[in-house]
Amino acid sequence: MAPLDIGDVRVGGEIGRRIDITIANNVLAIDADRDFIEPFRRRSSQGGYIGLGKFIDSLVRFAAYSKDPKVLALKQHVVRETIATQKADGYIGICVPERRMWHLWDIHEMGYLVMGLTADHAYFDEKPSLDAARRLADYIITHWSMDPDRKTEGWVSTYVATTGLAEAMLALHGRTGDERYVDFVVQHRKLAAWNTPLIQGRWGNLEGHAYYHMAHCLAQLRLNEIQPEARLLNQSRTTLDFLLRKDGLLAPGLCGYHECWHSNQQGFYKLGETCATAYLIRWLDALLRHNGDSLYGDIIERAIYNGLFAAQSPDGRRLRYYAPFEGKREYFQGDTYCCPCNYRRIVAELPQMICYRRDDGLAINLYAQSAATAKFADGVTVDVHQETDYPNSGDVTIRLTPSKPTRFPLFLRIPRWCDSARIAVNGDTVEMTAAGGAFFALARTWRASDVVRLHMPMPWRAIRGRKAQEGRVAVMRGPLLFCLNPQKQDGLDPQTMELLRLDVSSLRAGDADRTIRPDGLTCQASFWKPEDYNAAGPAPLKLTLTEYADSGAEWTYFLVPNPDADGPVEDELAGCKIPF
Repeated sequence: MAPLDIGDVRVGGEIGRRIDITIANNVLAIDADRDFIEPFRRRSSQGGYIGLGKFIDSLVRFAAYSKDPKVLALKQHVVRETIATQKADGYIGICVPERRMWHLWDIHEMGYLVMGLTADHAYFDEKPSLDAARRLADYIITHWSMDPDRKTEGWVSTYVATTGLAEAMLALHGRTGDERYVDFVVQHRKLAAWNTPLIQGRWGNLEGHAYYHMAHCLAQLRLNEIQPEARLLNQSRTTLDFLLRKDGLLAPGLCGYHECWHSNQQGFYKLGETCATAYLIRWLDALLRHNGDSLYGDIIERAIYNGLFAAQSPDGRRLRYYAPFEGKREYFQGDTYCCPCNYRRIVAELPQMICYRRDDGLAINLYAQSAATAKFADGVTVDVHQETDYPNSGDVTIRLTPSKPTRFPLFLRIPRWCDSARIAVNGDTVEMTAAGGAFFALARTWRASDVVRLHMPMPWRAIRGRKAQEGRVAVMRGPLLFCLNPQKQDGLDPQTMELLRLDVSSLRAGDADRTIRPDGLTCQASFWKPEDYNAAGPAPLKLTLTEYADSGAEWTYFLVPNPDADGPVEDELAGCKIPF
């Protein structure tokens, strides 16, 4: 599977809204010179991290997607000023000479600068950016070659300290064809041989760091595209097994506690680092491209609509380091550093996760109001328009307009939460049905104005909690997870939230909540109070649950009188068979 060109996709709905407000209210509101460029002009730091390379990478993609003159001008300014700080030896960074290269987080910073500048060449054919990326990459390779066994200084492992470097070097190889960059990641960074066990907990030198681990899994997948080798899939297989079969993935599509792996399913404090969420989505997208299994899209959409969007304020301006599902959430102070910059990067990548070329056909992965143009062989183009209010409903109308009649398969991802979808083409009275958990293929000769209508029922469901959430349930509808915001409940004592018991049969749609998004959903639910020990009679307490992206959401799992009863169901993503 291959994504469409970013400039050939336009996205609406909640995904498109998040892209637009990230551009308008975050990217264009930043003082880029003061916060991002000035530290690189001064080069007076003893260490630390800004995230300029990640910022450039997001600017490049936002500019290519939006074609907004203001974004284009900002991208050009930031890139030009960044290149102007490059030293004669190729160095771009914030550190004084004696702290360069080996002190935290200088290599990390440089690696993403290589990545961002390389992206500028990939999307805009900017030769100065490619030249600067090569000079900076050569600086890294030269200094590493002088002392190939040297470790980075500081309290984390060299693998953690160099997160993103291998991916950047492989991207640079893709633009230049220079084998030195592949040799560096294979010979010096031992990427093909990397097989660190998946370690849980925050201790030692952070080998259990989830963001670094998925970044390396992603780099191995990138290397496998260049030099296919079976062992390059092993770490991705082990990590996916941990997430799905060993409780590493949380209900909002998050993973990790205090940046590191955990599987106890607790959800408070420093849970769901935004960097890890971004790389989870990015890595799953790479796996989707690798073998085309719909499972990856199922996880991607849950992570996007819940964990990722909860990391941003509804107006787009503020971003979070963590998005826990128990207790209060806090916004990160400032626009630099890893999580804000990784949030912008992944949001800028979302347009290319909507629709893909798949073999000789098209695959729709994410359902969102959108328009895209796919290029086929022999100059044939196919316009693909989605009309939908997803995720509010599972109704999607897909209009296909090929430049001439063309036969190809159209693959539609039917999510695992959908028991049976209905599909009709051009209003045919005979409808096709498809079970969830796979791509459904429609192979035919497509003509201008052909219409596919997809209906995916979205019943409310209460998914059973596991481990720390044993005996509780979380409320979902389609890909959306719903939570309790105590500030939106009349007469609720927040201290009693964990003692309330949910009547699963009471779940139904409530009034719209426009504080989260323009057409935000709510769930009306009935609860028994703590003193109603036997849950006898109707549950008297009527509360409103809101989407996980609600800034004030504090409670996600609820007690039920009998978690083994017929009402609650298993999480459809838990225990899935690994597809490779």
